[in-house]
Amino acid sequence: MVTPTLTPTPTPAGATVSYPESDGQPVAETDVHRTLMFALIGMFQAFFRDDPHVYISGNLFLYYQEGDPRQVVAPDVFVVQGVRNRQRRIYKLWEEGVPPAVVFELTSRSTRGDDLRSKYDLYERLGVTEYFLFDPLGEYLRPPCRGYRLHQGRYRPLVAAEDGSLWSAVLRLALHPRREQLRLYDPARQRWLPTPQEETMARRAAEERAGVEVAARQAAEERATVEADARRVAEQRAGVETAARQAAEQRATVEADARQVAESQVAAAEAELARLRALLSSRGQSS
Repeated sequence: MVTPTLTPTPTPAGATVSYPESDGQPVAETDVHRTLMFALIGMFQAFFRDDPHVYISGNLFLYYQEGDPRQVVAPDVFVVQGVRNRQRRIYKLWEEGVPPAVVFELTSRSTRGDDLRSKYDLYERLGVTEYFLFDPLGEYLRPPCRGYRLHQGRYRPLVAAEDGSLWSAVLRLALHPRREQLRLYDPARQRWLPTPQEETMARRAAEERAGVEVAARQAAEERATVEADARRVAEQRAGVETAARQAAEQRATVEADARQVAESQVAAAEAELARLRALLSSRGQSS
């Protein structure tokens, strides 16, 4: 973003000073610059989310001289260490007491004058430890990413690694230019910091995966319930069949006993009949 230009107006003694929150200018030079700016802010906010004393912002007015609203700059992205992480409308250096530790300017041919001269001098004077410029459209910087680190009050250029990356000692991250993107690598965790879009996609994938797992678990539970019900029905049917078999066996036993009783009675009756016949026969012979 271009350094805001405000009309110099003397501040009367004792008057209340107004510090504007906007200059009415676009957030960024192009869609590429704006997308990258939001991506970097999102990645840094996610990376430092557990640290309550790191503040991340971008395109926010930073006033650095009390009483003079003309002394203002709006870094594209900046990281402040040692202040409370809270929402701010503007950043007043004399109230916060801490300058940004790292500043990123997403530079272009139209802003290079400010980025390489006036902002360079200002950030050096304010004590910004590291200053990075990235030219996402490759309009003038070769290589497209350039960095400086404060040493004894003056900026010294950072030397890029063989792969073209720059190391931020403050952030403990490696900066890798990738065409229109600036990717951040965390060597401590051996991972690339995901962009907000990548985080959203990963979260959706995780939610879909969790949904599939829940559906699979529910299906397994339903299958187990159906199998349990089938087992209960089979056990009940087996119980009924066992009871029927036992009843049939009892009935067969009763019938067998009844037959034995009947046969015994028939045998007794036949024996009695034979006795009577023999008695009658013997009486007839005696007469």
